[in-house]
Amino acid sequence: MAGRRVRPSLAPSMTREDLAEILDEIAILLELKGENPFKIRAYRSGGETVRQYPGDIASLAREGELQGIKGLGDALQQKLHELASTGKLDYYDKLKGEFPETLFDLFGIQGLGPKKIKAVYEALGVDSIPRLKELCESGEIAELSGFGKKTAEKILEAIAFKEENADRFRLGDVASSVMMIIDALKQHPDCLRAEAAGSFRRAKETVHDIDFLVASSQPEALIEYFVDQEWVSRIIAQGATKASINLENGLQCDLRVVSNDEYACALAYFTGSKEHNVAMRGRALERGYSLNEYRLAVKEGADAEAPPVFETEDELYQFLGLDYVPPEMRENTGEVEAASEGDIPELVKLENLRGTFHNHTTASDGQNSLREMAEAAIDLGLQYLGIADHSKSSFQANGLNESRLRSQISEIASLNSEYKTQGQNFRLIAGNEVDILKDGSLDFDDELLDELDYVVASVHNAMTLSESDMTDRIIRAVQNPRVTMLGHLTGRLLLKREPYAVDVAAVIEACAETRTIIELNCSPWRLDMDWRWWKFAKEKGVKCSINPDAHRASSLEYLWFGASIARKGWLTRRDVVNTLTRHEIEAFLDLDPVS
Repeated sequence: MAGRRVRPSLAPSMTREDLAEILDEIAILLELKGENPFKIRAYRSGGETVRQYPGDIASLAREGELQGIKGLGDALQQKLHELASTGKLDYYDKLKGEFPETLFDLFGIQGLGPKKIKAVYEALGVDSIPRLKELCESGEIAELSGFGKKTAEKILEAIAFKEENADRFRLGDVASSVMMIIDALKQHPDCLRAEAAGSFRRAKETVHDIDFLVASSQPEALIEYFVDQEWVSRIIAQGATKASINLENGLQCDLRVVSNDEYACALAYFTGSKEHNVAMRGRALERGYSLNEYRLAVKEGADAEAPPVFETEDELYQFLGLDYVPPEMRENTGEVEAASEGDIPELVKLENLRGTFHNHTTASDGQNSLREMAEAAIDLGLQYLGIADHSKSSFQANGLNESRLRSQISEIASLNSEYKTQGQNFRLIAGNEVDILKDGSLDFDDELLDELDYVVASVHNAMTLSESDMTDRIIRAVQNPRVTMLGHLTGRLLLKREPYAVDVAAVIEACAETRTIIELNCSPWRLDMDWRWWKFAKEKGVKCSINPDAHRASSLEYLWFGASIARKGWLTRRDVVNTLTRHEIEAFLDLDPVS
């Protein structure tokens, strides 16, 4: 990618969605208190106003310039200004203080909305997840009006899912912290080299903890420096060469300091995976060596030459007769065999991406205007940006109807003419994220779809269909020749919602037959299609599009995660359509020149 390198941003200031969510939560808290329904409605309506306002409402709130916006009275304007300018709201904090803190954990249970929480809180005094679980198991929840046995079972399933993933973090949730810590370690004068290892380096979609490795001749100085940083919430353990701490969000970070001569072997070992390391040790043993976390040594009794000190992992792999295996591939899914045969693919890189698709604007539920999204893409050095706001059936996301979509197509054409006049090598590509309806038909008729440059087809509702029905539904959609790509194939939300039941292999086969692209939705909440399926899709000839599903300009930086996950799926530049240049993608999509 030309232009500046994309890196996950550090913690952002209050966004449109942050402001709207807090207004929603205030409405819920007032409802729990039994407050005046008009007051409750004012906050709920305020949240919707914030979400749907066409301009940069977060900036207006920061500057105290919300006057005249319908639906935001003086009291709401003042609260939004306080929130946006300070990052907190005393009124909100005081309201929360009137309820048990554990009550708010209930909002993290999938399928348990405000009305149900209010019902169980008022009728049964449910104010925590353990209490909710207890009453679901006893059958008391099922007896409540509006619940029933099936609802209680679903709640128990959701609680089990949350408990199973309680100590895990999404890749996108930890990236900025990891980079901050690496930068801090590298600033220490005794640090020779530093890297994050483990599942983070392998780009796993969720991580349990973060392993940091540093090369230094002064390990105790690095350890002391590490545990003394302001981001340390708790010191778990501290020794001469190792330390473990928790960050404020509970993430455990482990640091190990080794000598510079040990660094290459240690980095390979602590990157893992465990299964990859077992294969590597087996490879070493076959050649008369033992391999551990610090060094490669001649196995006792073996007739082998003494190994050199390895400066890099690459040298270690070469010594064992292997091509270098990129960290993302180290999951023992055939990479060691491929490395022994010289078949490691040249994986796609972030800088190979020339554009991207599936991005939202304020026309639906995005937080930046069409022009703002375009300017952000240009700033990142992208040559094209596909717009795909929601279609009309996604009413919860302010989906576009036919007339609004045609208006957006016209606006895109006008902006493209402007960029052409300015001599910009950039194009907006007019699309839509069209809902796949329950029967597999699409949310817009073929005539309107023909007016678009491309179409993303996605499932957004009726997610409890049987596997066969959901599979048939999606396959019917991709059989429509107007569908360019399939969005977030399994509908999963990492650590929040399981994938819906679908035969992924059958969908991949169908996309291969219809030449439908499958997106790698690189929103850190999704990372969908799962990396484990991309080798199979690649074998079938299915192309990938790395799409951020960006709902704000800054989320275009999710491409950083997308490139990492694509590499984990063994994808090369040839497998990813948005590595094509602007002119190549115009030919690929059969687009008319900009007039």
